[in-house]
Amino acid sequence: MNEKKKVPQSSEDLFQFIDSNSISSEKIVAPRYSYWKSVFRVFFRKKINIFLIAAFVFILLVAFIMPNFWKYDPNENVTNAATFNLSPAKALKYFNNGAFSLKWCLGTGALGNSIFYGIVASSQTSLLLAIICAAINMSIGIVIGAVWGYSKKLDAVMLVIYNIIANVPYILLISVLVYVIGSGFWSFIFALTVTGWLGIAYFFRTQVMVIRDREYSLASRCLGTPVNRVISKNILPFLTSVIVTLLATELPSYINMEVFLSYIGVGLSATVPTLGRMIQQGQTAFMTFPHAFWPPVAVASAITIILYLLGQNLADASDPRTHM
Repeated sequence: MNEKKKVPQSSEDLFQFIDSNSISSEKIVAPRYSYWKSVFRVFFRKKINIFLIAAFVFILLVAFIMPNFWKYDPNENVTNAATFNLSPAKALKYFNNGAFSLKWCLGTGALGNSIFYGIVASSQTSLLLAIICAAINMSIGIVIGAVWGYSKKLDAVMLVIYNIIANVPYILLISVLVYVIGSGFWSFIFALTVTGWLGIAYFFRTQVMVIRDREYSLASRCLGTPVNRVISKNILPFLTSVIVTLLATELPSYINMEVFLSYIGVGLSATVPTLGRMIQQGQTAFMTFPHAFWPPVAVASAITIILYLLGQNLADASDPRTHM
């Protein structure tokens, strides 16, 4: 039985020669990897993050847009004792003949002020304070911490400074500064940021020291790469997830700090509406008028929890080990 023999293909059919200068020789078959694209893909894989972002955007829009149209005046009814500490139902009946109104839907405070408008104005103060303080402390702390951990000479000096300042109670330091320089908005920010960056810098110093002496960093130093370039290109990119994790705890912490300090009477001045002051005023008549206490507590807790969960989930997504 005769079978047809297969004719082997020639080398011209199996291979195609490419010029060494051709662009085709530089093509890479593997898909291109984008770090931040992968981060957001992992982040939005959790549906809860979409809900948290929507809730936070809603809070931001309400806190920063509404006060421009509906001004909050804590003393608008101070001369009318009949408006003091009205429950939501009584406030709607007194001011709006029983019809629904956002202004009086949560009742009135001890001076006849609108609790809803007060919460909106206070949320704006707390969010603005947290964003500004976090931006200042994180920026200074990351830069100084990176240089601190990289330079062994600076490490000896900064450790002495850190040990001295770290042994002073933070609350006591803020209280003294507020009493000395005043309780205005920017004075309070100065009190929170004058030493607030030091703890962040110390944390980053330990993180930088871990990767400072790795092979690629040593190779860069041997090649004469400037220190600022080694820090910005070799060290900080590896700490992205650490930075996001720290930011996740910093933002809510400033809101908690403002609420606590205003609650004990050391925070912002009485002319600036804050959630802490509303909670302080509400707790004095907590058993009699609970409607003045629980709404600001609920809003402060909601903002803190949303910021913390968003930060933690973004920190998890920024870890390259989750991109598999």
